[in-house]
Amino acid sequence: MQSRSSVGWTKALALGLAVGVCASMASAAGTSASQPIGGTGVSQPAAAGTFREIKWDDLVPKDWDPLKEFKNINFSLMNDSDPRANEMLKRMRETWDNAPTNNDMDGASVRIPGYLVPLEDSKAGLKEFLLVPYFGACIHTPPPPANQIIYVKAEKPAKGFHSMDTVWVSGTLKTLRSDSYMGASGYRMDAVRVEPYVEPK
Repeated sequence: MQSRSSVGWTKALALGLAVGVCASMASAAGTSASQPIGGTGVSQPAAAGTFREIKWDDLVPKDWDPLKEFKNINFSLMNDSDPRANEMLKRMRETWDNAPTNNDMDGASVRIPGYLVPLEDSKAGLKEFLLVPYFGACIHTPPPPANQIIYVKAEKPAKGFHSMDTVWVSGTLKTLRSDSYMGASGYRMDAVRVEPYVEPK
């Protein structure tokens, strides 16, 4: 995760709050905080014994509003040297690092697309990584809310993948908080399969 310095954060914070998620602009990859990979909305049920394909929206409790405590703040009146901007950034980070998870997803067998952020890499492949919904999350921008980050432990090391590669990950999802140097995650997945992302037909 990049340094949490206030340089440029007032504009980033205002942008992030405007779209309802952490500061991120649409990337060359065509995804952003408001347009995650796999699209938005709620997923459909899956056949018994298969992995249910889910969307990132499924991970957020329906009644959670990440902007609730920031709605009456006019960020355009602040600059980066304003102590209020630093305080707002700190409050935003605390709110998003402690973002609630959707308890209905605990123990679910799911398949979800995302961008890969390596945590433990070796010649054998990736054993641990974060899965995030849009390009650059945790690398070029502040991390998303914790309920939009999945900490993945692969059953077998995933070979041939690099940072920010797009993948499908299948496995059992748990509502279990983890902290890493790249960001706080609200979910953990024991992945049985990690494969290159292919757009659904």
